Amino acid sequence: MKNEFDSHLLLSVFEKIRQHGERQDDRYVLDGVTAYTDHDGYTVFMEDALVKLRVGFHNQYHFDYDKAEHLETFEKKLKAIEHNY
Repeated sequence: MKNEFDSHLLLSVFEKIRQHGERQDDRYVLDGVTAYTDHDGYTVFMEDALVKLRVGFHNQYHFDYDKAEHLETFEKKLKAIEHNY
């Protein structure tokens, strides 16, 4: 499945989760999506119960998921956050 996200959109969603989400230790949670960084802040992660997204150096990103429908649902959550906040 080809996704429609560019790295700028993903980083924008990450910032919206940090700004509007509930802080839980070193993570932020908004609308079912958890966002956090690695120890140096160069890699960001966003995940729900079924999908994990890693955005790393040079804005390369990678989704980990088992089923295409899980990714589709996760992408809908990210788009909703981008448009609603």
